[in-house]
Amino acid sequence: MNHDNATKQLRMMRGREVIFHSALCLYNPSTQNMQAEVVPYIVQFRNLSDAQIESYLIKEQPYHCAGSAKSEGLGIAIIEKMTGEDPNALIGLPLIKLINMLNNEGVNVI
Repeated sequence: MNHDNATKQLRMMRGREVIFHSALCLYNPSTQNMQAEVVPYIVQFRNLSDAQIESYLIKEQPYHCAGSAKSEGLGIAIIEKMTGEDPNALIGLPLIKLINMLNNEGVNVI
């Protein structure tokens, strides 16, 4: 990802609701049981000006992130609202779902 592509992505998302999806699969080789889930997380982006997008990209450089947007750090300033079961799903592994899957397999996390 580069600056120009990141600018295009953020322009497309500004003022819009975007659904991010994180997939998770857990396989138990002892029982051959497999659980798979897709965990959505909804982000409402602020209606940013071109100048705000440029400033955000220069300061944060989120080129390695999905949509060139972060929910942590300065990235929270480009977000108006976030909705979903597990905020971890937005930044990586959906941990709440993973713990539920592990519990289903008899693994106690705590």
